Amino acid sequence: MKADRRKSGAGERGVGPPLAPRESIVAAIRRVLRPLVRVLLAHGITYPFLADMLKSIFVETAASEFTLDGKRPTDSRLTVLTGVHRKDIRRLLREPGPEPETPPGLTLGTKIVARWLGDRAYSDEVGRPRALPRTPSQGGDQSFAALVESVSKNVRPRSVLDELLRLGVVQIDANDYVHLVTSGFVPGKELDAKAFYFGEAMHDHLAAGAHNLEGTGRPFLERSVYYDALSPESVEALRAQAEKLSVDVLKEINKRGMALEREDPPSPWKRMRIRLGVFFYSAPMPEQGTPEERAKPDGTKPAKQKPRSRK
Repeated sequence: MKADRRKSGAGERGVGPPLAPRESIVAAIRRVLRPLVRVLLAHGITYPFLADMLKSIFVETAASEFTLDGKRPTDSRLTVLTGVHRKDIRRLLREPGPEPETPPGLTLGTKIVARWLGDRAYSDEVGRPRALPRTPSQGGDQSFAALVESVSKNVRPRSVLDELLRLGVVQIDANDYVHLVTSGFVPGKELDAKAFYFGEAMHDHLAAGAHNLEGTGRPFLERSVYYDALSPESVEALRAQAEKLSVDVLKEINKRGMALEREDPPSPWKRMRIRLGVFFYSAPMPEQGTPEERAKPDGTKPAKQKPRSRK
């Protein structure tokens, strides 16, 4: 008897898992996991380590998101849902792994850069972030110190500046002016900072896609453009255009978000968060043609030689 492959548990929270996963879902997950596995291997994370971590994530997710009438599933049902043994489920629910905390320095840096980009007080006449005098004695209310204090008065501006300098987000010139050298808070020197934002952005991108895949509720914005017959020069032209247009969009959303937080503050129990992200990726297509054709720099086929006639 063949397993019914038409079923999918994606939108059936009160139903046990199907006899076999839908092949299209498995194929999609394999493709999603491949770049993630590349990251794991590059940073020394082995399969046993990942398997142990996945076991706890399976149990935590099933227990919190696959409830019945608002009640946590029984250990037996969690075993059916996840395939994890009941003994392990009891242990994992009793001793859940600690949730990683948001590094406070990164959160503060994000808010400072967002205000620098979105507040007219720190922008020039065309909306670009200005170089700011480092201290109030140099720039008053439009100094870098004033910018930091407008976001948080609980940390010294010099400490914030040192951290942003370490992360490569700002630079100081000979006149003691602070320059923003990135179009957003994307630290280039600190692996831990980049890993944090990698996790934040990838989580929300996947969460939006997973919501749309389930088909419940209003779909989230999730669009992309794809071409597979471009030259390297054309790819570079599109990359430059995409970066310019996307940065402009993010700046406008940043300004609008700041204004809405100020003009329409929610009740404490109705606060919501949003993330709008953009990405650009390019890669060579799988090799096609003969080795001789691929070796020609212009990509043209080599000329066929006429057979020599024998006398």
